[in-house]
Amino acid sequence: MIRTVQNEADHRERARFTLVESGGRRTWGTCAEAEGLFGEPRYGTYELFGWTPEAGGPRGWAGRSVWLVPDDVALGPWLLEDARTLEYDPGPGGLVITGLDDYEGPPDGRRGRVRLHDGRRWLGTCREFTRVLPARHQAVPLVLRGLAPSEGLRTRLARGTRSARDLDHAVLEIRDDGGVLLTDRSVGARIAAWRPSSRGTGLIDLELDGDLCAPVPAHARPVWEQWLAGLSDAPGSWARLDTRRRDAWLDLARDRACRRTHRDRPAGHAYELDGRNITDQPGLYLALGEAVNGPGGYFGGCLDGLVDCLRGTFGCTTPATILWRDAYIARTHLSHTLGPGGQPRDLFATTLDVLAEAGIRVTLR
Repeated sequence: MIRTVQNEADHRERARFTLVESGGRRTWGTCAEAEGLFGEPRYGTYELFGWTPEAGGPRGWAGRSVWLVPDDVALGPWLLEDARTLEYDPGPGGLVITGLDDYEGPPDGRRGRVRLHDGRRWLGTCREFTRVLPARHQAVPLVLRGLAPSEGLRTRLARGTRSARDLDHAVLEIRDDGGVLLTDRSVGARIAAWRPSSRGTGLIDLELDGDLCAPVPAHARPVWEQWLAGLSDAPGSWARLDTRRRDAWLDLARDRACRRTHRDRPAGHAYELDGRNITDQPGLYLALGEAVNGPGGYFGGCLDGLVDCLRGTFGCTTPATILWRDAYIARTHLSHTLGPGGQPRDLFATTLDVLAEAGIRVTLR
């Protein structure tokens, strides 16, 4: 018999992770520790034959967004997110690159010439490519340590049958230490094992058979730990992060914002945008989010997201004004970018246009 945790203060302390039935109908339990949260997502891998690098080509981490642009414009480009190279042969061999595929990746059977860019510069060209079949994925089990089980979960564990161990689809809700819901992850929820936990009386360690559908990349762990502990009220906590980790910060800001109800400020409000750290695309949106909604705030993660936020319910009512300090930094870093198909794009000027069309008057300093 699994005893219920009686101390409510202890229960709140252990509520960083909550396992719920998909759809939120039932809660299975809460805990403070989850092993298996961080891991490697299932990346697509491509071998590029006859690789000719440009501007030195990619080495190691290739970029937050690497676009593969085929010669056949009817096909359109496709995206590898968080792309990195695995092998590099400057001779007749080529390049192996991996990343998160945009939707399904290239059309089946497509092998022709493609050119790669990272949104800022062209990286190189290959005469043909092929998708490398991934190695068999080794599932990393999710173990919830010190779980305070619900009555429904205790009943299932006491029953002990195979069907009782199948929790069907479940979601792991993730909160910071202040109880604010940050994000969630879908998880395979068949109970593989459970045992009394050393974390406290009435608690269990619950192992689920199957890993997270979208594990958190290992490089994002420091950012997640900062958010889970609770963000500082000081602005610019993201400023010293590299582009890859700024993306992780932006993802958490977006997830949290989409789970909260925002009170829009009245029309005519004046905002101040600190432009000192806008040296890349995520930096632009992190600074905008902070200007409108404070530290950890969100106000778009791409141009389409910015347009959506300007329509209301994300903290700002137009018309309004923005004083953009040190705007020259963003102009320097974002004026010469590339669109998905490789067309030149001035992200700095386009952002100003989007703001102006929504009724935001921007003063550059």
